[in-house]
Amino acid sequence: MSHLGNLDQWFDGRSTIVTGGSGGMGRAIALAFAAAGSRVIVSDVAVAGGEETVDLVRAAGGEAQFIAADVSKGADVEALVNEAVRAYGGLDYAVNAAAIEFEIDYLADLSEDDWDRMLDVNLKSIFLCMKHEINAMLAGSGGAIVNIASTNSYRPQAHQSAYTASKFGVLGLTKSAAVDYAPRGIRINAICPGSIDTPMLRGAMAKRGRDPQEVANRLSLIGRFGTPDEIAAAALWLCSGASAFTIGHALAVDGGYLSR
Repeated sequence: MSHLGNLDQWFDGRSTIVTGGSGGMGRAIALAFAAAGSRVIVSDVAVAGGEETVDLVRAAGGEAQFIAADVSKGADVEALVNEAVRAYGGLDYAVNAAAIEFEIDYLADLSEDDWDRMLDVNLKSIFLCMKHEINAMLAGSGGAIVNIASTNSYRPQAHQSAYTASKFGVLGLTKSAAVDYAPRGIRINAICPGSIDTPMLRGAMAKRGRDPQEVANRLSLIGRFGTPDEIAAAALWLCSGASAFTIGHALAVDGGYLSR
């Protein structure tokens, strides 16, 4: 990641919250920020996975701690951010990566409970996280927030109405908040991952009986899935001073999928 320059100048000693940090993209993001010198708060509802991420950070010489939180609940998110501020004296960066996988169903067959859960975890959580993260950053010297959206934010997939609605919402919320808070020293952007090789994706393909290589060929221009590390590199760039003029942007990391 030499193209990012000297990461220490932007991250050394700074604090970062990473939600959804128990595995996949969230874990890779936590590890990358810690490797760049940031002190990381890892959060998830999956306690064992989150604690394992912290162990991996510490084994690599980084600093991290785990705080369990259900980011669809306001009280949990408020406690998470407050604890991060108490632990590290403020909040500089946040990457909101917590989400649940897309449904595989026609809209008319979705239950109200399924809809509510998807919107609570994938969209309401972004509102709650940004609400408290922004307040913490305003109390300090500003900061940067990255929300994990999706290529579904632009191009719906079949049988994913609730997931697509949630990810369209993430993008709208990101851009609106960016307009409000850029003048106050907080840059807010989004990443739109394509098909990233995570347990969530592998599980979804297995449910549908899909051949991984066929899916990779269809959903990228280069015949492979992306890696969590490639999403982590994008998150680092969006939080770093190298992207100081990038505000309210949705960065597609998708192997060219949206180019078709």
